[in-house]
Amino acid sequence: MTDTWVRDPEAAGRLLAVERDALVPMVRGRAEADFAVAVEACPGWSVRDVLAHCSAALSRVLEGRFEKGVFSPAANDRDIADRASWPTGRIVDELERGMTEAGPVLAKAGGALDVLALGEWVHGGDVREAWGEPEPYAGPGLPYALPLLASVTRARGHLALHADLDDIDDPLRLGADAGDRTPARFIGDAATLVRLYSGRRPVAGVSYELAGAEEGELNIFG
Repeated sequence: MTDTWVRDPEAAGRLLAVERDALVPMVRGRAEADFAVAVEACPGWSVRDVLAHCSAALSRVLEGRFEKGVFSPAANDRDIADRASWPTGRIVDELERGMTEAGPVLAKAGGALDVLALGEWVHGGDVREAWGEPEPYAGPGLPYALPLLASVTRARGHLALHADLDDIDDPLRLGADAGDRTPARFIGDAATLVRLYSGRRPVAGVSYELAGAEEGELNIFG
């Protein structure tokens, strides 16, 4: 990433809107039993739990509720428990509203909440993967998620990485230069890069190269 990097304040909202249009219709069309399916990336959580967590997080953004430890594991579990008696449709309604209305709030937050939009999109991928949908961490949101990922990693001073992506024409630069450490290098597909940055396990048999960093160093949610 060059020194001329400037945050795009609308990027997080765009990603949420694209994910809303992809995820919400799919969720509304599923049988109730499908919401009990376990989500591998979130041990102990079902699809319903993941959706409740996502809808609660966006409601907190809209209501400005950011008390200490707001997104800790314990707080996340409390948010899910608070929605245990809700019909699934109410959770989906809350999620749709949040994805529709949170963009301007994220834009005004100066970048502090941009990672939340990435988290919502990644959790959408977790749901798709749990249901066996194709390309769970790709699809229509990917072109919006990648530049936001680059922006978030730059803003956080994350380790510098140069990614040559098999399915994206232009190289992607993530993170910020830090002293004399040589930027890491990734060669592979974009969905695998997303999995590594979100702490998700790469698909077995999918080949990629990572040099100059350990996989765990990339995780922005860890």
